[in-house]
Amino acid sequence: MDYAAVFRAFAGPAVLLTPDLVMVDANQAFLDTCGHVREDLVGSSVFDVSLQDPMIPGDRLRASVERVLVTREPDTMGLYRYDLPVPGRRPGRSEEHYWSSVTAPVLGPDGEVLLIISQVKDVTALVRARVALHNGETLSGEETTTAALLAWSRELQKRNENLRRAHEQESEIAVSLQRAMLPDTARERTNVAVRYRPATSALHVCGDWYDFLELGPGWLAVAVGDVVGHGLTAAGIMGQLRSALSTAMHATGQPARALKALANYAVTVEGALATTAVQTVIDETTHTITYSRAGHPPPLLLDADKQGVQVLDQAADPPLGALEPQVARTQSTLSYRPGSTLVLYTDGLIERRDQDIDTGLARLIQNLTRHGHLSCEPLADALLTDIPAHKDGLDDDIALVVVQL
Repeated sequence: MDYAAVFRAFAGPAVLLTPDLVMVDANQAFLDTCGHVREDLVGSSVFDVSLQDPMIPGDRLRASVERVLVTREPDTMGLYRYDLPVPGRRPGRSEEHYWSSVTAPVLGPDGEVLLIISQVKDVTALVRARVALHNGETLSGEETTTAALLAWSRELQKRNENLRRAHEQESEIAVSLQRAMLPDTARERTNVAVRYRPATSALHVCGDWYDFLELGPGWLAVAVGDVVGHGLTAAGIMGQLRSALSTAMHATGQPARALKALANYAVTVEGALATTAVQTVIDETTHTITYSRAGHPPPLLLDADKQGVQVLDQAADPPLGALEPQVARTQSTLSYRPGSTLVLYTDGLIERRDQDIDTGLARLIQNLTRHGHLSCEPLADALLTDIPAHKDGLDDDIALVVVQL
């Protein structure tokens, strides 16, 4: 099937856009309505001066496209007015028209938004019928149905907008709650840098966390975890699990035993299962690191001469809730030389929908080697800065801990 021909023959006005709002094509109905020729549109941005007319409402279209990139679902724009010239009338005279636009994604095989179709519909008849009903004029049965449909669509539009605002507010509260619960270690140790970066999309704010405990002189416990889920619910679960793991580490001093206790506790917390975490204990006296992982990406250890990176993947168990309560979790111990750097992180730092996770891990190792000469604060910034750009923004939260040993 020739889908380009189908698009161009479509009865309603429609324009095909890239995610950055460059016009790829427009069907004949769109060209006839707005008075442009295809050559004027293809390859041009909707914000070009020559195209600034109400048929292409740039700012509202940008907001709609941003929502489509986040949700990967069609988005209905609000009603807007664009008057059309009337054939046979002298130039400058036009007739009142109202329009509604639906913006829909065209997805690639990997789920990425490749193109966007903006379909425009003339709803002038709906508006006129609604006005007539409001003014008390007698309407036909068809006009009454049209007016009721418009009233329903306007109410739906209003509710959708209220829902968007409520979701944005919840996401802001979730991020604030997460930041409030995460410890500030910068004032305590100059050799530790921590970062929490929420997802760009309000729909992907999750329950990533980090923790840093002084278990005794020269004895440090560093943990990172990731709760499955989004918004306030994930943030609340994160707070419970972080506190529970901290308590377990103070009680046991052993990463594997602490994660086993956390897993048993997670069974009692709704939404906590499948959480991943990694717990490490750094002994600055013996120069050793003991660690245990519950389904979490492995920590990285940059050696003292800043040339090699060791992946801490010897102790690897399933996420919380995936083992029977009586099964012991594993841990491993390795030595380090003073001057080495330990990096713990959540999967948002290395995982991308269009890449294998091993590719992201290799990229992080390369970045750590390249920037390893930096002190911990600028090193943490560099590791975040080197995340490859994504047209939709940051896909997932990121929690990051850098410890210079």
